[in-house]
Amino acid sequence: MNSYRELPQSYRQIMTIDLQKNKKLALLVNGLALVIAAGMIAVVLPLVPVLRFLEDDVPVKLAGMYGGMILYIILHEAVHGIVMRRFSDAKVRFGFTGLYAFAGSDAYYCRKHYIMIALAPIVVWGIVLGIVNVLVPQDWFYVVYMIQMTNISGAAGDLYVSWKMNRLPEDILIQDSGVAMTVYSAEG
Repeated sequence: MNSYRELPQSYRQIMTIDLQKNKKLALLVNGLALVIAAGMIAVVLPLVPVLRFLEDDVPVKLAGMYGGMILYIILHEAVHGIVMRRFSDAKVRFGFTGLYAFAGSDAYYCRKHYIMIALAPIVVWGIVLGIVNVLVPQDWFYVVYMIQMTNISGAAGDLYVSWKMNRLPEDILIQDSGVAMTVYSAEG
């Protein structure tokens, strides 16, 4: 199945996921993000001493880390948008709600394509940041690792919707406006 500009007539709405409006779900996803971040810190603390980060140039490192995180958020959404365009010729919209940055489209994506759209930034930037983390001097490790932590934990919503969509029937179509996902399935 492919992606569509218009919803096929035989499809009906079966669910909506809106992290802006569903506060309980937003808390769950943000809790998942904190658990992921804590786990990532727990894994590296015994391996890379934090004191190396504090040895020198701390203001420069902090500026690099915060600047890198902001740039990462933009690049994360750009990857979503690139993959959305790959699977549909529909225009991609970008924005920021004050809580979430987003890429959205009016297209209806099949389950396989939608999961690829959701997970693409984690994979692309996970690999890039992993390579950079290995190449930087150890006293810069945490600068890059905190951006990687933003990559993985910040994608908790992407991980959640991928898990959720993978549990739904294979025939579903998903429209992602950027702030909410509406899921449709064939009647029958």
